[in-house]
Amino acid sequence: MLDHVFTDVIGALRDAFERAFLERQAFEEHFQVDVMLGDVTWETSYGLPGEGQPPRVLAHVTFEWPSWSQTAYRRWYVDEEIDEQPAIDMEIVLRIQRIASSPDLTKVQSVLHTQSPLIGDSRLERAGVTIETTHHDDPVNDGAPIEHAVEATYEGSYELGESALADGANASLDEHFGALGGWVAAMLVKLGDVDYAFLPADSEN
Repeated sequence: MLDHVFTDVIGALRDAFERAFLERQAFEEHFQVDVMLGDVTWETSYGLPGEGQPPRVLAHVTFEWPSWSQTAYRRWYVDEEIDEQPAIDMEIVLRIQRIASSPDLTKVQSVLHTQSPLIGDSRLERAGVTIETTHHDDPVNDGAPIEHAVEATYEGSYELGESALADGANASLDEHFGALGGWVAAMLVKLGDVDYAFLPADSEN
């Protein structure tokens, strides 16, 4: 892994998810660099253990390290000056899927918080809730099931203080992203307890 504060943040969140015994969806993890703009993006997904494939509840995580943050980080690293605190743009999508019938949103409204707990000095804000309906194509079976899903998207930014920049092993990263990982795990458990009827996992068909 690269020696960079962005990868230190990724490591801190991964450790938090592992401590919460969440399962990483290995084929849904990506680390990408925009060669035109210079932005770096990390995407991953975690679910509850024992849910089958695909899991009933899932958290999609996207962290973006924009080019202006890299410029600020490099200026601090080379010149030991910081004019603007680098920040990581964060998006977390909490998803309930494999729902067998059109979902009643009132069943999740009390579960879906409008904000995350504090992550450093800021919180993720809920941007919206989406209902998704998928009509599966099955040339053999005209009665192929219709699958529904509910997604809640949370967005925000995490500003990196000088102490975190100076030492990627700084306890503040573990503390802040440990809290975020614990919140995501707790939300997945609550969403998994919502009283919906679910279609079987692919492995159960």
